[in-house]
Order: sequence, then C-alpha cells, then structure tokens
Amino acid sequence: MSLIPKKGTVYVVDDDEGVRDSLQWLLEGKDYRVRCYDSAETFLSRYDAREVACLIVDIRMGGMTGLELQDRLVERKSPLPIVFITGHGDVPMAVDTMKKGAMDFIQKPFEESALLNIVERMLELAKDAFSEHQQSASRDALLAKLTSREAQVLERIVAGRLNKQIADDLAISIKTVEAHRANIMEKLNANTVADLLKIALGSNPTKV
Repeated sequence: MSLIPKKGTVYVVDDDEGVRDSLQWLLEGKDYRVRCYDSAETFLSRYDAREVACLIVDIRMGGMTGLELQDRLVERKSPLPIVFITGHGDVPMAVDTMKKGAMDFIQKPFEESALLNIVERMLELAKDAFSEHQQSASRDALLAKLTSREAQVLERIVAGRLNKQIADDLAISIKTVEAHRANIMEKLNANTVADLLKIALGSNPTKV
C-alpha cells in the first residue's frame, strides 16, 4: 500500500530555511507530502521524474538560481509543474519564467490561500502531464527496439506507402518489406495497422 497522501507531493526548493519550514508546515497541514531542498543542485540530484508532483522554487538563490533550475528541467523534458516564489523586484523575471512554461508565480509575503489554490491546480495538471510523460516514455522505449531499417520501413508505413513502394524506396524486395513489417508489429506489440499508427504518431495503442 502506498504511503503517499492522495493529494500528492510538493517539492520546495529555497535556500531560506525559514521559508522552507513555513511552507512545509502549511502544506503538510493540508495532507500534502512535502520534500524540502536547500539548493537547486541538491534537488536535481534527488529528483525522481517518475513521481507525480509539483515544484515551488525561489527565483533567486545562491548557486543555481530558480531560473537555471527551470532551464535544466526543460532540457530534461520534465513534466513537473513549477511555481516561483518571487520578491517584488523579480516580477518581470517571473513573467519570463511563465513564457518558458512555469505555471504561476507568487510574491513574498504570499497569502496561504492563494498558495494552496495554486498547489491544488498544479497537482491536477501534474496528473495529466505525468500520464502523458509516461506514455511518451513507453512509446520511445518501444520504438528504440527497432533496427534502423525497420525504422525506415515504419516511417514509410506511416506515410501511407504500399509495400511495393517501400521496396522501391529502399531498394529491397517486397518479401523483405513484409518481414520487416511483421517484426515491427511484434516489437511494438501492435495487433493491427491502426495500432501501429497510433504508437508511431504518439497516441495510445488500442488495449486488447
């Protein structure tokens, strides 16, 4: 049985111990699981991308800043929703973070009700985002099983090319194309061409 509260996990990254303690007390009081980190570097070394969660991070910190942490997460294609804690002078900077995908920002001193509302919205978003992320990772793992030649054949199947056309494109026999198709279907766990297209195009394959 999972010990994680149904409300989900909130990561807090701030180099101010008082802010971390305050946020932890507030969020745990509302049945969220809270994990606090005193630096972006420490957070990145321990972050588990498989966990449904959201991130509250200070925009200005010693060492790696909140902005730099966001850039790292974007590079990793992380689905983690982010809200920034900002000082009054950081608002223009915070607006820029939203252009990069941050969900929101809150100014110090922040209102508890506003923060809790944002966290609730972020975790709802996280459920969908993490589900899509897992599906994408599963799809990538399946496609990675294909040889380079099978990937070429799949690309042409998706483009609507017939076996004879694929054979001409790749200078191979029709029988070889048919063999590659059979291998592709098996490796991608596809029962029909429709399943194959859904996987190749990033949709969920039909459940059987």
